[in-house]
Amino acid sequence: MNVLTTPEVIDTIGALRTRLTGERERRGGAAPRLVLLPTMGALHAGHLALARRARELGDIVVVSIFVNPLQFGAGEDLASYPRTLDADVAALATVGVDIVFAPTGRVMYPHGKSSTKVTAGPVGAILEGAARPGHFDGMLTVVAKLINIVDPDVVVFGQKDAQQVFLVETMLEDLDFRPVIEVVPIVREDGGLALSSRNRNLDEAQRAAAKALSAGLVAAASVAGRGVAAAEQAARETIDAQPLVKLDYLVVVDPLTFLPVAADHHGPARMLVAALVGSTRLIDNAAIDLN
Repeated sequence: MNVLTTPEVIDTIGALRTRLTGERERRGGAAPRLVLLPTMGALHAGHLALARRARELGDIVVVSIFVNPLQFGAGEDLASYPRTLDADVAALATVGVDIVFAPTGRVMYPHGKSSTKVTAGPVGAILEGAARPGHFDGMLTVVAKLINIVDPDVVVFGQKDAQQVFLVETMLEDLDFRPVIEVVPIVREDGGLALSSRNRNLDEAQRAAAKALSAGLVAAASVAGRGVAAAEQAARETIDAQPLVKLDYLVVVDPLTFLPVAADHHGPARMLVAALVGSTRLIDNAAIDLN
């Protein structure tokens, strides 16, 4: 798509609400369809695929760029997270985003870290939640705040963060939030590596080795008809063949509960993998059919 108008950057809640109210009034009787894409910035081609889908779905597209301190735990350096607002805004102009909401921490949490939080429940404490305690509570809290600020019709997320998607879907249903969720398939590099802001930390050898994650998922899908154990074994053997890749977890979950399936599970499932490649932690997932 050719470059369109540079998105309007708004950094306060009041200004954003005023802008959106004005847009609704300008359009008259037909209420515009509003789409929200929450991000933490440092955008790559995967984010732009989400923004393109948002553009297809709505009349007004708002992309939030906010490095949420509630999502960072002990040992995770909030200060070093990449902040590339100018480059992000320029990239979003190429896909027709209307508004970038880029608040500071003081705007989002004027009294410090919020004392009221959304809790992710048991699913928020396993897998990525076990590796990053409190992460999903922080994620859900900021997503709830953004939904209340923007009041979108649709909220867009990427399938790469499958546990995040499940928890947002659950929150929207449990708390009767108005928007529907649109989940965009994983965008991959040539060779299968899922796009991630963390890929920039990989050297050439590590990037090549990291392709084992997606290769393992492909291997699992190819034998899924033989059951859970066969799928897990195929994935592990493929990934373990790469000495630069150290598995954190590899698990098959039920899409309806996001809990590990029983050994005799039949039907749709999702395989999730997390691993360290050098010092960089990567995640990936894929749907598999356990016949």
